[in-house]
Amino acid sequence: MILTPEWFDEPAHFDKGRPRTTYRTVWISDTHLGTPGCNAELLLDFLRSTDCQTLYLVGDIVDGWQLRKGWYWPSRHNDVVRCVLKQAKRGTRVVYVPGNHDEAFRDYVGLHFGGVEIMPEAIHETADGRKLLIVHGDEFDGVVIYAKWLAFLGDHAYTMLLKFNRTVNAVRRWFKLPYWSLAAHLKKKVKNAVAFISSFEEAVARAAAERGADGVVCGHIHSAEIRQIGDVTYYNDGDWVESCTALVEHADGTMEILDWAAKVRAEKAAVRAAGRPVAAEVA
Repeated sequence: MILTPEWFDEPAHFDKGRPRTTYRTVWISDTHLGTPGCNAELLLDFLRSTDCQTLYLVGDIVDGWQLRKGWYWPSRHNDVVRCVLKQAKRGTRVVYVPGNHDEAFRDYVGLHFGGVEIMPEAIHETADGRKLLIVHGDEFDGVVIYAKWLAFLGDHAYTMLLKFNRTVNAVRRWFKLPYWSLAAHLKKKVKNAVAFISSFEEAVARAAAERGADGVVCGHIHSAEIRQIGDVTYYNDGDWVESCTALVEHADGTMEILDWAAKVRAEKAAVRAAGRPVAAEVA
């Protein structure tokens, strides 16, 4: 008999009868487990609501940078790990491509842990025969490559912004308003950030073209996007700190970005419109 730790058992608050949507493939990245900024509740809601043949974890799943500064690991973060391992146990292929915040896992490339494959990058073939390069994307970020100290400084400022974002959303919940990301709003408004994102996307697409891929899936910049750049389709699955998004492939190879925060807001609005009581707000 194989013994498993108690924390691996399904937590009592999980609804086993919950309807689930099946996708051929799911990509998530930048969950930043180990930080207060991780929207673990929304991520758990997503994981409980979906099934897939292949799940790609496209880097920055665990935030080693923040954990080195101070330990933060609430039970909900254990629940996220548990959900992923349960999917692997049920037969889902789980591929973990580490990023810069969880770069320590790059030392274990080629190994399997709990059914999770750790790979430096991957090639995925869609149902309609296209080849997609899967990378986290930090290797195309000049700040991370050439000035790592500046990246750490930027990370500190970003952490402070996310703390303020939590305060903003606590006030919004008090007034029964839905989740809103200040960080994502500012990123779209700042001209330099927009220029950086555009340059990053083009660099990633160029690398995919050089490797003969039809498309590329990455994370890193916390900006979900589907964009055609020359002959390459660029996909970014977003994050679970600001926007709470995932990239999914349907059975026919069609790709779609799921905005889970928007989906939850719409569901709650529909419940309110029908005059039914609304469940506790998802943070």
